[in-house]
Amino acid sequence: MNRTIFTLILTGGILLASCAPKDKKAGTAAAGAADTTAAIPVRVMPVSKTMIARTIDYTSTIQAYEEVNLAPSTPGRVDKIYVEVGDRVQKGQNLFLMDRTQYYASKIQLANLEKDLARLDTLLKVGSVKAQLYDQTKAQYEVMKTNVEFMEENTLLEAPFTGIITGKYLEDGELYSGAPGMSGKAAVVTLMQINPVKIIVSISEQYFPQVKNGMKVRVVADVYPDKSFEGTIFRIHPTINAMSRTFNAEVRISNGSELLRPGMFARSFIDMGQEETITVPANAVLMQEGTNERYIFVVENGVAVRKTVTLGQRFDDRFELADGEIREGDNLVTDGQARLKNGQKVEISK
Repeated sequence: MNRTIFTLILTGGILLASCAPKDKKAGTAAAGAADTTAAIPVRVMPVSKTMIARTIDYTSTIQAYEEVNLAPSTPGRVDKIYVEVGDRVQKGQNLFLMDRTQYYASKIQLANLEKDLARLDTLLKVGSVKAQLYDQTKAQYEVMKTNVEFMEENTLLEAPFTGIITGKYLEDGELYSGAPGMSGKAAVVTLMQINPVKIIVSISEQYFPQVKNGMKVRVVADVYPDKSFEGTIFRIHPTINAMSRTFNAEVRISNGSELLRPGMFARSFIDMGQEETITVPANAVLMQEGTNERYIFVVENGVAVRKTVTLGQRFDDRFELADGEIREGDNLVTDGQARLKNGQKVEISK
């Protein structure tokens, strides 16, 4: 019996010894769980609307105010080109001359028809010729006269406006075929007007009701970072691009000094007036790692609630909220938000 009692005591001691560490670990785990639910101290501020000066900006490329690729109406040999790339030309100035063999032949035919018509007119008055022959000859004369005028205009091409020659694609004596050459253009020369110049700005559809002809635009070219140029909206395209949800507005820019040249990269700034909107401190906005998603935290019923936001413009140290679930009066977390998770208990510090 004594041996049985001893065995029971020994077994009980072993069981107590093996249970003690487990109970300690369980207590440690429970303490850790309690820590995760502890309230995190944060500072908050009420969200409010602010009056801002709305300025929208877009990138664009400077273009010639007018541009034309000049070519004859029919293929033929280029007799003489009077200009070179970089030449400044006036409206009506001769640019190039095509072979005029057919033109001169047609002029001779026109002169002969004119003589025949004059003779038939005299004979018709005295009744020596039928009116039908006179009418047929007059019709031939009118057709030939139109052809001669057309060939005269399309064999000696003139500048349709004052500008600068920016491309010359053939030389004297070469054949113009009417198809794009090595330059990629089916033309003999290119003429551009660079004073003024223009830009075409693709503006978000939300501003369509506000953008009007005559609005001023500030333009900055990257090559002149310390200069700005004043432009004026002079044409608004009437449709919205269904893919980009934008519409085009054309801006005329005075370029008397000719500092701006077609092809330059530029930024345009359009003042849309003042507007009341929600802005928040930039440090209150967080970004989801590995994504472009921006979010903030607000306090609701003692817990942190994460809300995704879309940012608008930046004003010094504040961001405009262009879209999102935050509303005026919400308690925005401005300090301690980096440690928060959605649903985390918080304690608002004074």
